[in-house]
Amino acid sequence: MERLRSETRSRVTIGVVGPHDLVEQIMSIGADLPAAADWRLVGAPHAEERETYEKFCKIADSIDVVLFTGPLQHDLARQSGELPVPATFVPVNGSGLYSSLLRGVLSHGIDPARVSIDSISAADVREAYGEIGVSTDQVHLSEYDQPESARGFIGFHEKLYRQGTTTAALTTIRTVAKKLVAAQVPVLRMLPTPHTLRLALNTAALLGTGSRLEESQIAIVLVELAASARPSYSGPGNYWQQELKLSLQQALLADARLMGATVVPRDENSYVVTATVGSLSQATDGFRVAPFIDRIRTDVGVAVEVGIGLGNTARDADSNAMLAVEKARGADAAAAFLVGLDGTVLSLPLRQRRRVEAASEPAVTSKAAKVLERLVEGLGDGPEARVVDAEIVADILSIAPRSARRVLQGLVEEGLAWPMPTVRAAQAGRPRQPYRLVMERSLR
Repeated sequence: MERLRSETRSRVTIGVVGPHDLVEQIMSIGADLPAAADWRLVGAPHAEERETYEKFCKIADSIDVVLFTGPLQHDLARQSGELPVPATFVPVNGSGLYSSLLRGVLSHGIDPARVSIDSISAADVREAYGEIGVSTDQVHLSEYDQPESARGFIGFHEKLYRQGTTTAALTTIRTVAKKLVAAQVPVLRMLPTPHTLRLALNTAALLGTGSRLEESQIAIVLVELAASARPSYSGPGNYWQQELKLSLQQALLADARLMGATVVPRDENSYVVTATVGSLSQATDGFRVAPFIDRIRTDVGVAVEVGIGLGNTARDADSNAMLAVEKARGADAAAAFLVGLDGTVLSLPLRQRRRVEAASEPAVTSKAAKVLERLVEGLGDGPEARVVDAEIVADILSIAPRSARRVLQGLVEEGLAWPMPTVRAAQAGRPRQPYRLVMERSLR
């Protein structure tokens, strides 16, 4: 019994707060994941969004981190009072739009070209409709921007339907869907995909682990658009802003994947990157150069301000990151700043790229790309085929496992693969190190 208590205490406790159906789905998915032994889930479902903070407070003392089922619940809780534990939320994106549209066409006979959609960004809607080859000319959108915007969703959908402009409403919010049904407006509720929920659980587990560590192992990086790079106005009609946000997130993910970090939006102009101190140290040459700034300038063409915070808990790291980004604002995006455990401030200059290297890079990149092509030819078509290890590479390339490991490391250095968590072997021996091949990079 004492051993069981010890194991329970060693696991990260994740509170899940949101509507009943989503909380139940997350609890079910979380119980089936391989990492389920490393966490304990505590559900706090609500019937109405206004109950979010109350439900959270009832479990706050017994959890290490809270996962809200969407940005609305997260923002409502933050507006209502202090969150004494690290918090994250399930992102709202276009992944659930495909299944909702298909369900609407097959079961309800709606016209997908004449619908109203809330919460999702214009960029995600355009991407989803582009994939299915349907025009968005008669698709009406009301994006989420803080809880105040959600209060207008019901009127937005109902007015368009009454006017005969739309055939149905698509919403991510349960209470909005219920009230539209009561008003006899055809409505489809968009739910996050299981993949999105799994990623959100993993992010929550990472934050929760950081909050429990007595020694600093979590680093929080805040990346903000510099004032000069921000659009003069924001809103659903500013498509340039949406494209900028998408490009910025993609550039962050390109580096974050290599260090096993997570990237989530903080607000309209900033992102939070959560990583281990060790992986971030490697990415910054031992905290000697700034992360992310150089890639974003190259890939996106905008200036960003970067602040890094370290702390005994994720909460302390987040506070230090906010102090660090304040200092970065005064440096004209010429350096990142780090605030350490004891309040020490470090300035991390930009990585100085030697332009002469550009002439020698194509041959190396071309060789790595050719290796990647050979691997792709020897693999299947499914997404699981993108995950390889030294044994698989050795078999396809007809080389020794030691050489295969060097090949994989070369692909990582060229950005054509990124390492995944190691898999413990069933028997004694070297743990299996899987890598995911980055096909998108090779097609550029």
